[in-house]
Amino acid sequence: MRIGLRIFLGYFLIVAVAALLLVRVFVAEVKPGVRQAMEDTLVDTANVLAELATDDFLAGRIDRGDFAKRVRSLDGRDVGAAIWGFRKPETSYRVYVTDARGIVVFDSSGVAVGQDYSRWNDVYLTLRGRYGARSSAVDPARPDDTVMHVAAPIRDERGRVIGSLTVAKPNAAIAPFIARSQAVVTRWGFVLMGAALAIGVIVSWWLSRQIGLLRRYAQAVTAGKRADPPDAAGEFGELGQALETMRARLEGKQYVEQYVHTLTHEMKSPLAAIRGSAELLESPPGDAPMPDADRARFAGSIRRQAERLAQMIDKLLALAAVEHRQRLERPEPVALAAIAREAAEHCAQRIDGAGARLLLDLDPSLPPVRGDAFLLRQALINLLDNAADFSPPGGEIVLRLQRIGEAQQVEVGDRGPGVPDYAVGRVFERFYSLPRPAGGSRSSGLGLCFVAEVASLHGGSAQLRNRDGEPGAIAALSIPE
Repeated sequence: MRIGLRIFLGYFLIVAVAALLLVRVFVAEVKPGVRQAMEDTLVDTANVLAELATDDFLAGRIDRGDFAKRVRSLDGRDVGAAIWGFRKPETSYRVYVTDARGIVVFDSSGVAVGQDYSRWNDVYLTLRGRYGARSSAVDPARPDDTVMHVAAPIRDERGRVIGSLTVAKPNAAIAPFIARSQAVVTRWGFVLMGAALAIGVIVSWWLSRQIGLLRRYAQAVTAGKRADPPDAAGEFGELGQALETMRARLEGKQYVEQYVHTLTHEMKSPLAAIRGSAELLESPPGDAPMPDADRARFAGSIRRQAERLAQMIDKLLALAAVEHRQRLERPEPVALAAIAREAAEHCAQRIDGAGARLLLDLDPSLPPVRGDAFLLRQALINLLDNAADFSPPGGEIVLRLQRIGEAQQVEVGDRGPGVPDYAVGRVFERFYSLPRPAGGSRSSGLGLCFVAEVASLHGGSAQLRNRDGEPGAIAALSIPE
């Protein structure tokens, strides 16, 4: 499982559990909270009405006095209230009064007068000087349809409890408010959970992207590819720069060790030739002098091997400069036709000296490519030098520029012996060189490697293949437009 998905799932689990618990707690607290508020209101109402009913109760006219008349008149009152979007046309109170024994002496509904209510908590506790309240079902078959009862004591002049007044209100009256509050809490709970999940998706995607940049960079470095340090943010960017610094230092150390090893190996042959020629030229005293022809031959060998060493060092330095570049710092528009013509002019004398002819087939109408003109020119010079080394006397070297797909390709073809099958996959390796047809000394083996590095630096490719059905080889350098 990818790390981004693991982060998201973990975040989702935490947010989902927290949101569900939060919603459940809020929803669970809504109903008790509303009922507590209603009970508090009923307490005040019951005590106010108990004070108002005291005079009629003491006078023995509680069921026919002014108090009873005013309470019963509530049934015909049009309240006309609108409470938070809910219309309230009438009151939903029921008021009843009991004597000191718990017998109902007044009931605004007129159904319980004379009945014994002493067993109900509201009456039982109030008559004993305690707070009395209860919530009872109207019908045992409908346990959810309950009515809240809150009682207040009726006292005489000496403060003795002589009766109780209960105010009852159906809990169904507050059900719309509870349902709406629960719906609002639930809706916003899901909105918050959705927002949290959206944030989790964004954060997980961002973390996954930063880690992915670092992972792809590490994979590219492991594969030996050119790779820029990841364009990550914050600490991920600092980590990427630290990895780039570590890569550069490790590669530099390994690069130097590898080059020292291969360079010393390649220098053994020319140094041995120079040492042998020098020893022959240094004739011991008393020996017959060396013929001029032999002296000139050995001196020429020393010069050629010295030139080979100098050429090897120059190309090695150029190759090292290219290999250590991760990208082109300032690519510019480059007309490959003009670059190819310059390379041809530079190699004209070398090709003439090899007894070959150079033919140009360049399309000047092709648009410029983005790149480094100097590196591209040097790459083409290396291809032309390589073709001159393998071209037979009187052979043709063709320098062609054409468009293939979305790239421009420069081809250098010769009529030499071609590339042996065993060497096809190795010609672009560093220090790998094939014997020349005329028996000349091998090259430094760095020219084609330089061409491949330049191609890679430009996002292109380099190829060397034999001609189909005829002698010769074709080297190609492709640069995307």
